[in-house]
Amino acid sequence: MLLKNTQSKWVGLVAAILLMVLLMCASVIYGYTNTSWRTAIDSFTNNNGSNEHIIIQTVRLPRALIASAVGASLAIAGALMQTLTKNPLASPGIFGINAGAGFAVVAAITLFSVNDLQAFNGLAFLGAAVAAISVYAIGSFGREGLTPMKLTLAGAAMAAMFSSFTQGLLVVNEAALEQVLFWLAGSVQGRKLETLQNVLPYIGIGWIGSILIAGKMNILSMGEDVAKGLGLNTGLVKITVGVLVILLAGGSVAVAGPIGFVGIVVPHITRSIIGIDHRWVIPLSGVLGAILLLAADIGARYILMPSEVPVGVMTAIIGTPFFIYIARRGFNGR
Repeated sequence: MLLKNTQSKWVGLVAAILLMVLLMCASVIYGYTNTSWRTAIDSFTNNNGSNEHIIIQTVRLPRALIASAVGASLAIAGALMQTLTKNPLASPGIFGINAGAGFAVVAAITLFSVNDLQAFNGLAFLGAAVAAISVYAIGSFGREGLTPMKLTLAGAAMAAMFSSFTQGLLVVNEAALEQVLFWLAGSVQGRKLETLQNVLPYIGIGWIGSILIAGKMNILSMGEDVAKGLGLNTGLVKITVGVLVILLAGGSVAVAGPIGFVGIVVPHITRSIIGIDHRWVIPLSGVLGAILLLAADIGARYILMPSEVPVGVMTAIIGTPFFIYIARRGFNGR
């Protein structure tokens, strides 16, 4: 743990917020179309309708805001899941929640030609809920009950199943392939601000709820028996955390598609910096998640310029080595 006292933790949190804001500004300015800081400022203070001003306001600003919101949501969801399941590999991607939400949206597009953004939101939440409940139920079977390893295997199985179903639907309906392929890779490119506005109430509840429940998560992390001995209603806390994860993960998938590894990488980095107190872990994970996705999105613009790599590919490149490291270290270290 790098930051050991309250004052240093506040300094670290504020520094992370400033870095996030700086990356949001960089996301608005840098890309294929050459713009400057001055151009970005003029687009808001003295908009002349030029191509550069239109791109900044209608393309890059929504993109920066969406990347920040999605990154924060996935990171917080991962932090909650890792504590709830006592599994260092827990995240919406690994446990099949993203895949379930993605399958629900693709099924609606391919089978029923649904194109309504509000419908996408509801379907993403439904798919996330079905996947989460299924993984928890499957992981609880057997005499040993719920264990980190069984949860991981159940999550991998559900993720594979929903991914296979998704691919099968796209094979049957090739017309829908182009419409959803880039979305399935996980991307914030071309997303409209309206899409974020539709899910913001839900992920906003997820953010606020996660901060409010942070103290109870500290007690729950001590173990089931200790938490019950201290008077914590563990069942209610688990249900609440499950709902929060569904809101955060479902909202993220509805906006940007299934983006993996953010929920694994960020909570571990956060705990190495600030410790295991969830009153600090939750907000810092949110900020660092936004930083990671913003940085990945900016990098995705330059690798194959003028084409762009989906940000989900970038997070996979970053997260895969980290995932292997955590898996090799085993389930004992937190």
